Amino acid sequence: MSDPDGHPSPADYRHPCAWDVPLPSLTVPGLLERAAREAPDAPATDFMGRRQTYAQVLDEARAFAFGLRARGIGPGDRVGLFLPNVPIYLSAYYGTMLAGAVAVNFSPLYTVEELEAQVADSGTRLLVTVDVASLLPTALKVLDGSALETLVVGSLSAMLPWPKRVALTMFGRKSLGEVPDRRDVVRWDDALDRQIRPLPPVSPTDLALLQYTGGTTGRPKGAMLSHANLAANALQVDAIDPFEGRDMILGVLPFFHVFANTCVLNRTVAKRGCIAMLPRFEAGQALKLQNRVKATALPGVPTMFQALLDHPRLPKTDLSSLNVCISGGAPLPAPVRDKWEAATGSRLVEGYGLTESSGVVSTNPYLGERRAGTIGQVLPHTRVRLLDKEDPSRAAPAGEPGELAVAGPQVMQGYWNLPEAAAEAFVEASGIRWLRTGDVAVIDAQGFITIVDRIKDMIAVGGFKVFPSQVEAVLLENPAIKEALVLGLPDPYLGETPAAFVTLNEGDSVTGESLAEWLNARVGKHERVSAVTVRETLPKTMIGKLDRKALRAEVAAAI
Repeated sequence: MSDPDGHPSPADYRHPCAWDVPLPSLTVPGLLERAAREAPDAPATDFMGRRQTYAQVLDEARAFAFGLRARGIGPGDRVGLFLPNVPIYLSAYYGTMLAGAVAVNFSPLYTVEELEAQVADSGTRLLVTVDVASLLPTALKVLDGSALETLVVGSLSAMLPWPKRVALTMFGRKSLGEVPDRRDVVRWDDALDRQIRPLPPVSPTDLALLQYTGGTTGRPKGAMLSHANLAANALQVDAIDPFEGRDMILGVLPFFHVFANTCVLNRTVAKRGCIAMLPRFEAGQALKLQNRVKATALPGVPTMFQALLDHPRLPKTDLSSLNVCISGGAPLPAPVRDKWEAATGSRLVEGYGLTESSGVVSTNPYLGERRAGTIGQVLPHTRVRLLDKEDPSRAAPAGEPGELAVAGPQVMQGYWNLPEAAAEAFVEASGIRWLRTGDVAVIDAQGFITIVDRIKDMIAVGGFKVFPSQVEAVLLENPAIKEALVLGLPDPYLGETPAAFVTLNEGDSVTGESLAEWLNARVGKHERVSAVTVRETLPKTMIGKLDRKALRAEVAAAI
């Protein structure tokens, strides 16, 4: 079956699990309400050993929603979440949406300037944070220097089981910030209102979340995700899960990131599972948590799995409960996948998604056939198309790579206050609105998608296009290399020439010159690098992805 351009029909690109699964029209808090109705006493969260049931989470979310309404915050208003993975994240997130307001995720690693800029761009009126020294002072400075009206501050100790609460009080005071006595600073418990108030009707088509992009190509943009977008993606991810029974997910990915927001938070709520969370990822703590809770699933980014592999606690950790581990956010190096599966006996599958797609577009099957090096097959009710790399209004020539375009119920509404950027992000074809991903891909006859590279990352070498990811994949075949990034550097004759930057596995001490010689013997003429630079570290993003943009800026500043 082919489309008018001679390509396989999008209907052929189907995940083997549950393609025709119904997607009920729900709001995001509707997922929580359904879970609390069907499993009120089931544990929803585990934080350092303290658990909350679904009934308790919904009760606190409603109290926060009533509190927002009492403060005049309602439909369309923006409420910011400047939080690590802590229990009140769930209450604030779902409570904001129950009030008809729009949640805005902010990274806990933001500087004052970064947070202030996004608070201003989004028009956030109220910001929720926690009383830790790494967050509260930043939030207070933004409160003083922006149009932000109210800061709500949760107590970390109040979220802990009592032995850890006592220990924090006695030994951890330096890690906490001082909450000032001000009218515009409200403690979490005081922001809750137990007086039942009418809540506005919320439609699946309403805006639910402003999720800022990572800013790899310019300043971050606020992707406008509706309730229907987010709820559909959670249900899509749940639909491809073939495992029944106990569902305990290791919540070490940060909730503020779209990958975790869908795969750890909303998907688990949709399945009535339990999220065992850590405030931030630390390999030793994650392995200790796994020993305690016996998680059935672990989503992460490749650098997380590498860090777990490197930790001496791994061989002592009981991983037998894991049904599947899911890698996203960045390409999964084959050596990391193979080492993880050999060391743990658990399957590690690669998936793919974007902020603009609510988190997930495709994944390799959890069971059965998978294709190494691919991002798998699309989720239920998702379509893909390859566009011509030079003219996105046309389909890519048959058999050639093209820009991957996506359509489905999870695709965003547009960019906040950036209609021109939103217009550029979409193309119309065959009566369908397609989201341009900026990724160059090929799709095989079974619908497995292989990302070749980013359009903006392609290196022009004497008129030839070189894909950095392909050179990086060859580099990672060298047993000495742990991480690799390839950039295009200016060249007076060729225009650009590839250059590689790597880190080494512990105990290895090969030189950049020998690595360059090894690599250049294994790649095409135009892919040969001018040099391999061995570094102690490579820059990473807030969730641990290798940061090509930051490395490019470092290298440019040094030239």
